[in-house]
Amino acid sequence: MQKKKWIAIALAGVLSAGALAGCGDSGAGGNAASVGNGGQTAAATESSGSGGTEAAGATEEVVTLKWIQVGNGMPSNYEAWLEQINPYLEEKIGVNLEMEIVPWADWDNRRSVIVNSGEYFDILFTDQTRYNSEVTTGVFLDITDMVQEAAPELYSFIPEDYWKAVSVSGSVYAVPTYKDSSMTYYFIWDADMAEKYGVDYQNINNFEDLAAALTTIKDGEGTAPWYMSRNGADFLAGYFDQLGAGLPVLGVKYDDAGKQVVNPLEDTEIMRNLELIHQMYTDGIINGDAPTSDDSNGYRTFFVAQGWSGAAKSNWGPNNGIENCEAVQYAETIISNTSVRGSMNGIYSGCKYPEKALQLLQLVNTDTKVRDLLYYGVEGENFEYTEEGKVERLNEDWSMAGYTQGTFFNVSQLSSVEVNEWDEVRELNANAVPSVMLGFDMDTSAVETELANCRAVYEKYKSELWTGARDPQELIPVILSELDAAGWETIREEAQRQVDAAG
Repeated sequence: MQKKKWIAIALAGVLSAGALAGCGDSGAGGNAASVGNGGQTAAATESSGSGGTEAAGATEEVVTLKWIQVGNGMPSNYEAWLEQINPYLEEKIGVNLEMEIVPWADWDNRRSVIVNSGEYFDILFTDQTRYNSEVTTGVFLDITDMVQEAAPELYSFIPEDYWKAVSVSGSVYAVPTYKDSSMTYYFIWDADMAEKYGVDYQNINNFEDLAAALTTIKDGEGTAPWYMSRNGADFLAGYFDQLGAGLPVLGVKYDDAGKQVVNPLEDTEIMRNLELIHQMYTDGIINGDAPTSDDSNGYRTFFVAQGWSGAAKSNWGPNNGIENCEAVQYAETIISNTSVRGSMNGIYSGCKYPEKALQLLQLVNTDTKVRDLLYYGVEGENFEYTEEGKVERLNEDWSMAGYTQGTFFNVSQLSSVEVNEWDEVRELNANAVPSVMLGFDMDTSAVETELANCRAVYEKYKSELWTGARDPQELIPVILSELDAAGWETIREEAQRQVDAAG
């Protein structure tokens, strides 16, 4: 019944979106998927609706809201962008926007400073790895009632079950990004390079075959074909439901009917894949600086990303310098609380203007002009509109990550994209396998100290682990030992108790 229920939700979400379209895992400037709305123009949205806030700023004090996101760092033309977006926001809702775009490599450290020091912000991007802890420690404001009153169009636009998926103990503390709710990973190839060396990339969906293929390319080109950032192959742990605990080394495998809480690092398949990744790193197939690299590399022969196959043409190829980009599905498509929580924006518990912050998020999710400026950058410098109301990118310099901001359903479609990619996303959602823990959210209040300690252990080793920089046969026992000393077993026992009680 759960699977049928969530399939119905995915289809209903598509119907409610009308002519709009959908999303990916990292946004513009990263390995993000990008889609549009089949030609809806900014001009149409400007005149037809922006959350009931038309010219709201004309008669009230203008306030400045600070929004902190992760991405490729601050745009070089940030001031020019402010000159375009702020007058429009001021007219619509009486708001000016101040952005801080933290580079991927600095995000963990910067994020800790923000939430632990009480530094002021108005809106902060969050995801499944941090959300529950931030709610428990009081970082975010309870917007359960406020969102319906201050941003009714936003509330009705996002399906009810998305709100449920981000609820903690029955309350909502963040606005979910309404996009693809399922999780599908792909091997992304420069098809021309693969074909040059006779690599049958269309039939490679495991690490054994991948290692052999990339070895051939590496021997021929003399360079590392698999460019990795510091997150490496951490997607392998994504097939374990993290139960809302925000600890990647704790979870229930998505298809485990017994619902046993385990450490993914003790999974035999993950260990085998990590051994292969380590061998590829040692052999120079993976870039040697992977443990410290961010996602700003200009060209990649091969990489792994979450999204859908159509993103190879619309986003992954253009963003990574690949003229003939092809995506091959790596593993099964699944849906879980974690996949829904892949992108959210929370409002600071001490925010001076929470209603305004919600109105801004409403505008981002319902107004194409605002959405395009956030997603594509400065009109005339980074992009321009065609006569058909589509977007032509003038360069790939825009450093904000589109998936951190809002829905993709109202992003103007790229001129190079002929089909509405939401059709593929709809099919992926409809056929997604639901996690056995779908709808379950762990109460972490009794183990927050242990979780913080275990997260610190994981953060210390994750880059070396997932990039293959260290031998997993040697490193994983070290990690397990330190996790045990940090209280991992206490967390596991509490999680298992709650899972068993939930049935």
